[in-house]
Amino acid sequence: MRKIVVYELLSLDGVAEDPDRFFGWDDVLDANLSTVIQSQDAVILGRRSFAEWAPFWPDADIEPFAGFINGVRKYVATSTPLDQDWVNATVIEGDLVGFARDLQQRPGGDIGVHASISVAQALLAAGVVDELKLVVAPKTAGQGRRLLDGLPPTSFELVRSVASPTGHLVLDYSVVR
Repeated sequence: MRKIVVYELLSLDGVAEDPDRFFGWDDVLDANLSTVIQSQDAVILGRRSFAEWAPFWPDADIEPFAGFINGVRKYVATSTPLDQDWVNATVIEGDLVGFARDLQQRPGGDIGVHASISVAQALLAAGVVDELKLVVAPKTAGQGRRLLDGLPPTSFELVRSVASPTGHLVLDYSVVR
């Protein structure tokens, strides 16, 4: 069975919204991102992330993510038709959780959830997420949507933790079932 892996950039106070306000990159974070995406062959995005990313990533040369996100199969959770074309992007028909469960049963690599807070929250709440990969910045955001707000109690097992030279924490968790 394929794994659903949520990858999020967070502030120290748990904010996931608009990470450009508090997040910086270094070589350790670049290497971590490369490791995360190399096992993924599908991504589930929310409508907002799709709308922000579709005009940016096709012409971007920020590697390794540009090559990955432009080539990977993208499933978009939205109730409206997509208003932009982006190669390999498809609207999820029907229920997000049911779709994710079905996708897990199909052959393939890991299924990534990147940046899409509401999608990550819905899948975490439904118990279909297998791994949570977080990068926590050494800054607070003060306000914004937090990844884990409103979720039921969930247990996680720490699989890996690394501190980057710029003070970011790379935290990989398995969801305990």
